[in-house]
Amino acid sequence: IEELGEALKAHYKIDEFSSVMVPAQEPVTVLGQIACDSNGKLNPQSIILEGDREHSSGGFIPVDISELKDYSLFPGQVVVMEGMNSTGKKLIASKLYEGVPLPFQKPTEAATDPEPRLVLVACGPYTTSDSITYEPMVDLIETINKDKPDVCILLGPFIDSKHKQVEEGQLIMLYDEVFKRCLKTIIEGTRSAGSYLVVVPSLRDVHHVCIYPQPPFIYELAKEDRQRVLFVSDPCTLEIDGVIFGLTSVDLLFHMGAEEMSRSSSLQDRFSRILKHILTQRSYYPLYPPSEDMMVDYEHFYPYASLPVTPDLLITPSDLKYFVKDVLGCVCINPSRLTKGQVGGSYAQLWVQPQVPGAQRKSPCIAAQVIKI
Repeated sequence: IEELGEALKAHYKIDEFSSVMVPAQEPVTVLGQIACDSNGKLNPQSIILEGDREHSSGGFIPVDISELKDYSLFPGQVVVMEGMNSTGKKLIASKLYEGVPLPFQKPTEAATDPEPRLVLVACGPYTTSDSITYEPMVDLIETINKDKPDVCILLGPFIDSKHKQVEEGQLIMLYDEVFKRCLKTIIEGTRSAGSYLVVVPSLRDVHHVCIYPQPPFIYELAKEDRQRVLFVSDPCTLEIDGVIFGLTSVDLLFHMGAEEMSRSSSLQDRFSRILKHILTQRSYYPLYPPSEDMMVDYEHFYPYASLPVTPDLLITPSDLKYFVKDVLGCVCINPSRLTKGQVGGSYAQLWVQPQVPGAQRKSPCIAAQVIKI
């Protein structure tokens, strides 16, 4: 809260924050975190603002937002509000300050090859819900060998905890064995293409640690694959030839879409609002409390789930409809899932231009498409 508060204070040249608990007869500017006063969904009557420690000692106050024309709020959102707090019992908000994203990273050295890179992005499940034969994954490997992308970003789940045979305990092999066979098929099947592989775990991977932030998979690579295959954590910020990718396999669009409350005079859609929150809250998962099906390790959350910079591209797979959007200069992509129930789904292909040091920034993503498998 304090870190985001300082950024907003500097950006909007705010003199000082007031305590949420001290009555004042003139308008005050307060810093805090949005919360709900009950167990239900956030609504205009249930908003409370939990003040920061420095100015408000963690105290909270109900907020009346009826005077605000435009807003988009969710539990856990760090905000700066201006309004009247004449009794110390309720804040009547008159202004909500827009969040400020982090700057983009400036490349320090030129890429060895200035040609655009082809990046393929796919998200599990990699097999249909009625079988464990991984046929869609085999189709994806054929696509990789045909198109020969420079980089393939593969997000879990690889063994989906929601798969019917997993839920009903029908697998005759250990989960680890199924996963190793699955990875072996991908790694050996893409050797001839020479593509770099980036493998991201998912909380739905039944064989892996299901705590967020999630450590990388542990897998013994053959000597010839060690330079080509990279196992990363979820979430992860990755640099590819000076271009910054933000990766997470959590369905944060679904989680935040279920909790967000908004009123807007503009035509901005819900996905764009949620993605804007990710960038301005500077976190891969700003929702608090988190979704019921997530276990979050808050001791490791801030070091591993905070955005170090605004990424050039943000990969946010979701069960919701696929899209490619430009939000605050960051290209956000939902490739959807490689399988949807008993049928094939989709994956994404991006053409990325390495940045030139010292030149004015322009989006490195020169083309993007979502393709059905």
